[in-house]
Amino acid sequence: MEANFLILSNNALPQAFKKHRIGRVDGSKARTLKAFFEQVAHALDFPDYFGFNLDSFDELLNDFEWIKEEKIAIYITETDQFLVDEKKEDKISDLINLMDASAEDWKWMETEDDVEDFDQKELIYLLADSPRIIGILEADGVAFDRI
Repeated sequence: MEANFLILSNNALPQAFKKHRIGRVDGSKARTLKAFFEQVAHALDFPDYFGFNLDSFDELLNDFEWIKEEKIAIYITETDQFLVDEKKEDKISDLINLMDASAEDWKWMETEDDVEDFDQKELIYLLADSPRIIGILEADGVAFDRI
């Protein structure tokens, strides 16, 4: 299984992702789940009906009909501060596992004959390297690669 989370060793966006639609999230401004949702909604131009909660985030991660590009990356910088003020630790775990599952779902989603205008997408998460983000991923047993 190819990892859905890539840790950027030099914290610079590699050339390999130039064709991706990049949604940049500043981890220092995404210190709570609510702030993360606000950042990612702005970065990826989420539709107005986004509910700023895990269920709504899950729904949009599995849709992306408003994005033309086939490849999408959520790039989180300043991961040493990402979600540090989130009071509900279990919500961080829920978020990471939801993100991993959504990226995995896109790998196996097939166009159905009865669905018109279905666009296959590729979803990846790029994370600036920090002990905090490594700890979060390892605690949940979520696979990641370093690049």
